[in-house]
Amino acid sequence: MNDKTQTARQKPYGTWRSAVTPDMAAAAAVRYGGVALDNGDMYWTEGRPRENGRVVIVRGARGAKTPVDILPAPHSARSRAHEYGGGAMAVRGGEVWFVNDSDQQIYHIAADGPTESPTDSVPRRLTAAPRRRFADIVVDDKHDCLFAVSEEDRGKAEPINTLACIDRATGEVTDIARGDDFYAAPALSPDGAYLSWLSWRHPNMPWDETVLWLAEVAADGHLRRPRRLLAKPGQAVFQPAWSPDGGLYFVNDPRGWWQLYRFRDCNDPASIERVCDIQAEMGLPLWQFGLRTYAFHGPDRVIATLCERGLWRLVQINTDDGGVSPLPTPYCRFTAIAADESRVAVIAAGYDRADEVTALDPATGRLLRCGKTTDRIPADCVSAPRAVAFPTTDGDTAYGFYYPPKNPAFTAPPDEKPPLLVMAHGGPTAATDAGLDPRVQFWSSRGFAVLDVNYRGSTGYGRAYREKLKTRWGIYDVDDVVAGARYLVEQGLADAERIAIRGGSAGGYTALAALTFTDIFTAGCSQYGIGDLESLARQTHKFEARYLDRLVAPYPRQRRLYVERSPIHHARRLSCPVLFTHGAEDKVVPPSQAQAMAAALREKGIRVELLIFPGEQHGFRRTDTIRKALAAELVFYGEVFHLATD
Repeated sequence: MNDKTQTARQKPYGTWRSAVTPDMAAAAAVRYGGVALDNGDMYWTEGRPRENGRVVIVRGARGAKTPVDILPAPHSARSRAHEYGGGAMAVRGGEVWFVNDSDQQIYHIAADGPTESPTDSVPRRLTAAPRRRFADIVVDDKHDCLFAVSEEDRGKAEPINTLACIDRATGEVTDIARGDDFYAAPALSPDGAYLSWLSWRHPNMPWDETVLWLAEVAADGHLRRPRRLLAKPGQAVFQPAWSPDGGLYFVNDPRGWWQLYRFRDCNDPASIERVCDIQAEMGLPLWQFGLRTYAFHGPDRVIATLCERGLWRLVQINTDDGGVSPLPTPYCRFTAIAADESRVAVIAAGYDRADEVTALDPATGRLLRCGKTTDRIPADCVSAPRAVAFPTTDGDTAYGFYYPPKNPAFTAPPDEKPPLLVMAHGGPTAATDAGLDPRVQFWSSRGFAVLDVNYRGSTGYGRAYREKLKTRWGIYDVDDVVAGARYLVEQGLADAERIAIRGGSAGGYTALAALTFTDIFTAGCSQYGIGDLESLARQTHKFEARYLDRLVAPYPRQRRLYVERSPIHHARRLSCPVLFTHGAEDKVVPPSQAQAMAAALREKGIRVELLIFPGEQHGFRRTDTIRKALAAELVFYGEVFHLATD
């Protein structure tokens, strides 16, 4: 018989065997970085768990059948500026400059090697500034230099962040803009005459308020007449970029949504005009350097990615009349974009396909896939996300994506409800989306229902929603994961007695707070999460040093609130099993956070499992780590929920 529904085996939810293995989920954890187009060729970066997290630069030459690595081991193209990095690669004329992970210096390599085998070119170190980290590299051919963000380590003192000019011949580094706490997004005009960039100061984060600058570039690459083009309270400028005909564009949110703007005249700061008006997000929180949501497909055409309630789509904008036309694709998540006059390059995912590197011809809609993270999950195994909105506290609405259990080989006993796994993303200002994540399918294909929550504070729903978490971290995010779980139980989609919560980083804090201050969850997993807000405020790195001032309250003046909202001080209220996984070299959230929380729970007699992974930092990058952490979590829930497997 070919009818799979008639031959499906009946087994309880949560015990189904699945083809989505921990190995497959680990393979899918390849991290695609920025994408670039150069003389018809495509370049992108791949963070590969199977190479211990090494980030490789890949070239897809036009006309070549197979992309090739151009960065030989042990080099790895990864910046650690702001700890989260990004913007570690720049390409121009078949030459590549990148930040090397091991020493954080800028290197150069020629990409014009063989097209069907890795190049034998040896990267050459350009800079010799051992106390500096670099990011956001921009190539200036006219002045034979590079522009980049620099972060200079000063030991126990706070690092100094600047905008730097690097001589391409000698590697000499000269600071050309300094005085603000942070810099990002340098952008060079097509004629090399002007440089624009962003800066901001504590306690702002780049999604709170930034300043857009403009300066003339002198013959030696230094800056003349730097001036603030846009510096308004409560406005967060994102991605300044120059059109092919020399217009300065940027994304800003004065009307509550990140929309596209431009200057009619760069010498007149008042000559700002909105390019198009659409109630959707066209910006991202700058957790990493090098983020882009739009690119120029000619002097009067912009290809842009827009987010509407967590769902991303690709559009074409006519800059003459502001017209917006959809570009149909199979994708609902876009994480990088580049364009020239002939095609568009994106890193994107659909609900039924993981991240891919793809070239798109906007005129025909033709797609040419150049790279993908993993083999496809069989279509009949994919649990398609359902966008949900549910009521939460203070009369608000929260959002998320619900994944029902799905596996064609199994069916559950009549009237049984599935165990529910609630996921809290690692924001607070980040967001989850509907793009295929084999790590979600790992659970749904085993008979778990999954709810991936975009709690208040998440990006993609406008500035008002993003700012709701200010002073309410540890309250609204917890309210929302609880409200989401109750909503699914009320809809008959989950078992009220078997609800687990998991999250990483800030999501790990939300998970621990929900386990501590509510009683709806029966198990939880914190991945490199936060248990002590006060310790985080004292120990975290410069980029986030004042972040908690906005999310909680100024520290130490209002220390009481930090104690009130820290699970470590209320471990007596937590009464269900918890799994902790953490990287031994995590500088964003030190592993001492997990160790202290685990010790407090053990003292109370609560079941605790603690896994500390050597060599891992904030976020797991190695195949073995990802596989072991996921397998341990599966066993953990199986034992807690008494899920008998054969």
